[in-house]
Amino acid sequence: MPTSVPCPNCGKAVPWAPESRWRPFCSERCRLIDLGDWFDEAHRIAGEPGLDSDVDPAVDANLDADTAANEEERSPFFH
Repeated sequence: MPTSVPCPNCGKAVPWAPESRWRPFCSERCRLIDLGDWFDEAHRIAGEPGLDSDVDPAVDANLDADTAANEEERSPFFH
């Protein structure tokens, strides 16, 4: 008999086996609810937030230039 774990969202027992497609969740619905909680920042990883000073200014400037160029290409206001 495979080990079972509780679904992190609803608590339903989920067999820990390859046929449990959404493990550790019991269903795609529970998986998507949990993902939404991460996006809404209901779940967070403990610790200090990263500092912008950790990023190399040259790399950061290149990323900003690339982002701006891509936005100009997609924006209807620049055509």
